[in-house]
Amino acid sequence: MAVLLLVAGIAGFYLLANEAMILRVLAVLIGAGLAAAVAWNTEPGRLFFAFAKESTNEAKKVVWPSRKETMQTTGLVFAFVVVMALFLWLTDKSLEWLLYDMVLGWRKV
Repeated sequence: MAVLLLVAGIAGFYLLANEAMILRVLAVLIGAGLAAAVAWNTEPGRLFFAFAKESTNEAKKVVWPSRKETMQTTGLVFAFVVVMALFLWLTDKSLEWLLYDMVLGWRKV
């Protein structure tokens, strides 16, 4: 039921295309508000809101890296990418030389 009310609010936004924007936005807000009210009064809705609250509390416990740690890690990633790119380029050119010039004898002009 809550999902239907939310969809009805969104549909109202598009059905009121010729009306003022405030009425269109109000249709969406009323639909979302009624959907939240219905969800709040049902068992699945209460479980969802409890899960959302617990998720927020868990997210607050996360220890985020400092700016210095972030910059150092980013620098290491960039350095690794450059080293890997050079390694792959050298491998590609070595195999190209070995296969085309030595094995097949296709000399480049």
